[in-house]
Amino acid sequence: MAEPEAEGEEAPKKKSKLPLIIGLVLMLVLGGGAFFAIYSGMILAAPPAEGAAAHEPEPEPEPLPEIAFVALDPMVISLPGGGSRHLRFTAQLEVPLNYQKEVELVKPRVLDVLNGFLRAVEVKDLEDPSSLMRLRAQMLRRVLVVVGEGKVNDLLVIEFVLN
Repeated sequence: MAEPEAEGEEAPKKKSKLPLIIGLVLMLVLGGGAFFAIYSGMILAAPPAEGAAAHEPEPEPEPLPEIAFVALDPMVISLPGGGSRHLRFTAQLEVPLNYQKEVELVKPRVLDVLNGFLRAVEVKDLEDPSSLMRLRAQMLRRVLVVVGEGKVNDLLVIEFVLN
C-alpha cells in the first residue's frame, strides 16, 4: 500500500512557462526580421556591378517596329447543321510596313482561304471558347501560305460571334 506523504515535504514546484513564451516571441520576431531582410534585398541580394551608379536610370524601351494593320472585310459564314446559325468574323493582319501594299493586293485570296477554312470547321469547335487560339493559329498558317513567309506577323481576331 502507498504510504501517505510526510507533512514536512513540499509538493514539487511547477516549472515556469515564461522561458517558453519568451522563446516563442523571440523566434517570431527574428523570423519576421529575417524574412523582411531577405525579401527587401538587404541580404542575399546580388551585388551591384562595378562602376554602376547607385541610382542608374532605367533604359528607354526600344521603339516599336514599323508595322501596319490590314483590315479584312467582315465575313458572315453560314454554319452547317440546319437552322439559321451564322458566324460573324472580322480580323486584321499585322504586317511589316514595307509589305503592306503587297498584302492588300492579295486580300481577296486571304478572305477566300479563311472563308473556306471557317466553313469546314465543325460547330462544336466554334462553340468551345478554348479552341479560339488553335483556330487562330490554323488560320494564320493558311494566310502565310497565301501571302508568303515573313510578310504577315500575326492575325488579330477582332470579332468572332456565333448567332
